[in-house]
Amino acid sequence: MITPTLALERELAEQGYELVVGFDEVGRGALAGPVMVGAAAIWTRDLEGDKPLAVPAGVADSKMLTEHRREAIVDELKDWCAAWAVGEASNSEIDEWGISYALGIAALRALSKLERSLGIETNASTRVGAILDGPHDYITKALGTFDAPSVPVPAHVVTKVKGDRHCATVASAAVIAKVTRDALMVSLAQGNPRYTPYGWAHNKGYGSAAHKAAIAEHGPSALHRVTWKLT
Repeated sequence: MITPTLALERELAEQGYELVVGFDEVGRGALAGPVMVGAAAIWTRDLEGDKPLAVPAGVADSKMLTEHRREAIVDELKDWCAAWAVGEASNSEIDEWGISYALGIAALRALSKLERSLGIETNASTRVGAILDGPHDYITKALGTFDAPSVPVPAHVVTKVKGDRHCATVASAAVIAKVTRDALMVSLAQGNPRYTPYGWAHNKGYGSAAHKAAIAEHGPSALHRVTWKLT
């Protein structure tokens, strides 16, 4: 298993960025529920000194960890970050906007919450760098659009394919987002009998054979992405 490092975070620190935020998404391919983007931030000043910030033990690509393991380490990862947040876009927003733009809005919602939690105000001098998992920068593309939230300080985004395997902030964001979305889907499945047939407690809204069969039998729910091929 590849162990994430802080190498790319250090590169951004050397370029003068004071805050580095790792981003990763979860729920892109699901048939139901929101898409979420996790954000995990560190101050680059914490990478220096007598006791520089170290990669938290046990962190890895969230897809390589069991559900039990993710749940066991998520609090540690939250404590390791200077700040963290999860932004989401609903199934209806995905239907209206398309998945790429919905991801951008979800990421900006996370960034806005994260910066405000750190007390970063609009037009602050803080330089913010970001590492986004994958090949495409959907964050910058959504910035300043009609539906985008206001972000105190826009981030300079670099993309990293398989960033969740290589970058500690991205790996942390991935675990936080995955645990958050899984918990939501389980809660929805258990909290409303209308959703019980779809088995979200097990499939988390993804297109398992049982989930698709339930859609064929019962039709889509209010939380399904109706513009998608559901069966």
